[in-house]
Amino acid sequence: MKKFLIIIILAVISSNINAQRIKDIAFIKGIQSEQLIGYGLVVGLAGTGDSYRSSFTVQSVISMLKRFGITVPETNLRTRNVAAVMITARVSNLIKPGSNFDIIVSSMGDATSLTGSILLMTPLSGVNGKVYGIAQGPVSVGGYDISTESGGRIAKNHTLTGRIPNGGAMELPIMEGNIDPSNIGLVLNQPDFTTLNNVVNAINSEFGAGTALAESGSEVKINLPAGQNDIVSFMARLEAIEVQRDAIAKVVLNERTGTVVTGDHVRISPVTISHGSLNISVRSYPVISQPGAFSQGQTSFFNNLVPSVEQENTKSISIEGATNVQEVAAALNQLKVSPHDIIAIFQALKEAGALTAELVIL
Repeated sequence: MKKFLIIIILAVISSNINAQRIKDIAFIKGIQSEQLIGYGLVVGLAGTGDSYRSSFTVQSVISMLKRFGITVPETNLRTRNVAAVMITARVSNLIKPGSNFDIIVSSMGDATSLTGSILLMTPLSGVNGKVYGIAQGPVSVGGYDISTESGGRIAKNHTLTGRIPNGGAMELPIMEGNIDPSNIGLVLNQPDFTTLNNVVNAINSEFGAGTALAESGSEVKINLPAGQNDIVSFMARLEAIEVQRDAIAKVVLNERTGTVVTGDHVRISPVTISHGSLNISVRSYPVISQPGAFSQGQTSFFNNLVPSVEQENTKSISIEGATNVQEVAAALNQLKVSPHDIIAIFQALKEAGALTAELVIL
């Protein structure tokens, strides 16, 4: 039986190393990322664009040419050097007009590659439909897709999605004005009462009692200290404060790789694990039946199916109380279990109430 190694990735347990900056575990209320989207055309493709079957591409090209005063019959239009694409971007709502940002370009039609293409000027709008930016520029796909007339093909990476670094330009601000000093708040990326309490205590220790006040399980209300007029300097100091971050006990299992990822506080109660595998396989052997000479028979071909069953001896291990997952994984390595067996064992531990952690299977 093929041996598998259980890989353990442990979250940092040391309380000193586990301290993290507030800016890494929370965001300022009202300051967030906004999604922009647009529809456009890329040109300059070497015959790898959309075909006539992509009717929306044909209509888009005709509409674009009309804006330039050119009228082309739809029946005469060939679009293999053009492709319809969707443009997406994620920007901060603090970004100001004139700033540039990266955009992602993705094919919509039946194009085979966007390599070598250039995105034509495309408006980018927000969720409210308002246009905030413009996108344009050469598309970088980081790969290639080469086909020959004889049907041969060589491809590397995905060539139907690309990026344009700094290809987006902001035209209008998403958020008007600046941060309201009377309404400053912090929101944890992962709500947790223990972490929230640590954040409040750390801020009050830095700026004085009453500066921070917990309002919910994930939000902290910030009151500017008396005499603090420079809000930018204050927020910079606040974001740099280090806080002890806590989290619920969790075990994440990747069935494809056999990787076990676990954080702190994961414990195993006293338990005995017995494991055995039953492997059933059916192999096919080609058999050719050749008739004797002058028998007027015909040569026949068929597959001979041979089933086999392999039963491995059951192995057992005993785990003492309060054992961590790292020790459990070491024990499972001795059983030489497969990734699928690992999943089954941890699920059984959870069902038996022996695993004190949330189990997540990828």
